[in-house]
Amino acid sequence: MNRKNLIAGNWKMNKTASEAVDLVKEISSMVGGQSTVQVCVCPPFTSLAKVSELVEQNEIMLGAQNMSEKSAGAFTGEISAEMLRDLYVSFVILGHSERRQLFGESNSTINAKVLTAVNNNLKPIYCIGETLEEREQGRILEIVGSQVREGLDSFPIRSVEHLVIAYEPVWAIGTGKTATNEMAQEVHSEIRNILVELFGQTPASSIRILYGGSMKPENAAGLLAQPDVDGGLIGGASLTSRSFCGIVKSALELS
Repeated sequence: MNRKNLIAGNWKMNKTASEAVDLVKEISSMVGGQSTVQVCVCPPFTSLAKVSELVEQNEIMLGAQNMSEKSAGAFTGEISAEMLRDLYVSFVILGHSERRQLFGESNSTINAKVLTAVNNNLKPIYCIGETLEEREQGRILEIVGSQVREGLDSFPIRSVEHLVIAYEPVWAIGTGKTATNEMAQEVHSEIRNILVELFGQTPASSIRILYGGSMKPENAAGLLAQPDVDGGLIGGASLTSRSFCGIVKSALELS
């Protein structure tokens, strides 16, 4: 199946609302008019409203970096799916390693968020990946496999085309280290096999698997050329229009 590449920028806790407007305007002018590669920006919650107004004028999609599994109530500091949908958010990043490591989110907690997202017409970008210690212990497939199976437990098969997986080896996030093209493809292929196990061959073939972990313009082409790499979840390189759009252009050249 021909899966459209998705390049999503995870800005993390960076950019004020005014800085976000400037960055999105630059990205829009460079790649906002094409639809061959799907482009998504995920600014902090404080910038979603302003960015939403900008991207409705072009092909860029809007994403959030997290959300609650709760629909409403006394949950100070949390953001619901309904709140995101009201701002025309399309994607939501869930299960990022920083949420797992710094905020103690488990596979079961993230699973509840994934199900809430898809049941509210949001497309989850579900993040998985092993630590350096787990890789050195030879436990990559064990860790990634449990994250996929537990994090996607009870995921409705009718909605798999709206599911995005992001494989982010934790040891490569923000470190400048990157999995080789072959390493990335090997794990992506195994993830695809697990998805086939869960959903069947045809549904699994529609699910996009992104690579995250220090992808930048210099290495994007090789990673994106792999048969099971369907785009990238971009961290540091998404904070400047030149580097982010450089990755988008690499994807365009391969499309």
